[in-house]
Amino acid sequence: MRQMLLLTPLLLLAVGCGVVQSSEDEATDAAREAARKAGERLYSQRPRTAEEVGRSAAGLDGVDVLRVTGTSTHDGDGVDVVVRTSGSAYDGWLDPQEVAVRRCFAVRVSPASEWGEDPRDVDCPDGPPLDFAPPPEPPRLPYEQLRANLPRVPEGGLVDEAEVRRTLAALDLPPAIRTETKVDGGRVGVLLSVKGNGFDAQDCLLARVGPGATEVWVPPRIQRMPGEGGCTVENALDPAPPPH
Repeated sequence: MRQMLLLTPLLLLAVGCGVVQSSEDEATDAAREAARKAGERLYSQRPRTAEEVGRSAAGLDGVDVLRVTGTSTHDGDGVDVVVRTSGSAYDGWLDPQEVAVRRCFAVRVSPASEWGEDPRDVDCPDGPPLDFAPPPEPPRLPYEQLRANLPRVPEGGLVDEAEVRRTLAALDLPPAIRTETKVDGGRVGVLLSVKGNGFDAQDCLLARVGPGATEVWVPPRIQRMPGEGGCTVENALDPAPPPH
């Protein structure tokens, strides 16, 4: 009986050591799961530069970005992002203590990567998390200026495309704003647009100058999606019906 009593603390110690190891493993698994979810948030078929991917990762809660390698998601093997995440678990039975860990993982962002792909365990690089400058703001399309300055042609008058072009030139628009005009049936259609990314709705303004009416408008978002044809000068001349 005495021998059994002597063995009991040793057994408890052994079990306790096992619990500590198990708790650390559980905490590491939680950190890995956080990195995997970060990879899901970064997953996309849209082409992005390494800086764009790193900036997106740095904006995720609980994620530190320590290294970004690669040029863009669609070049070579894509972009690898080394992230640091945290995880925790509880150790002990009667008086549980929290075990917290910080671990680093490599997340691959590429069209070839799979949704929910497991991140790779890596050593944490030295140094603080990377800082990313905010993305440049796209130029604002000059709705009010365009509406105020486009020529008004009376009923029965003739629309002068050259005058419309001179009006657009006088707006002194940023180079990122593309302008296009087209004549059809005595009317002039106008398109002002900013280059889109091929996935999200494009920013554009449409206008039509005709005898008795000058109109300026923004097409509905659904029409500004890629392939919908909303941001074309043809849509300015003959607008597609609004979506229902």
